[in-house]
Amino acid sequence: MSADMFASTPGQLDEHERLRMYVEGVLERADRAVPWGPETVGVPASAGGSALMRLNDVAFYANARQEVSAFAALCLNLLALHRPRDAGGVSSGPACALRRCNCCMLRWPCPTVQEMTGLLK
Repeated sequence: MSADMFASTPGQLDEHERLRMYVEGVLERADRAVPWGPETVGVPASAGGSALMRLNDVAFYANARQEVSAFAALCLNLLALHRPRDAGGVSSGPACALRRCNCCMLRWPCPTVQEMTGLLK
């Protein structure tokens, strides 16, 4: 099976490809980002002044780079599994044969990809 069967119309990206490109961009930016720490950027101003809130903020920012990178890698792995595939049926009309998800074999776009494409909106 060639990779060309998964390609969209020339000059146009389908939602799967747009989502893959979006997540790859997030992963690339996260991997290039400098790890945040109070000594590198400064502690953000706290609206409430609570010490616990400030500690939570510091922990969030300190871990965000690794967490975003890991989440983006997970999304790319899901997209590699859930990609369109020709169902292999014979079409009697000009319309293409029904496409299905390569992983779950549900109609394309499958619920997994539909949910993920919410990122693009």
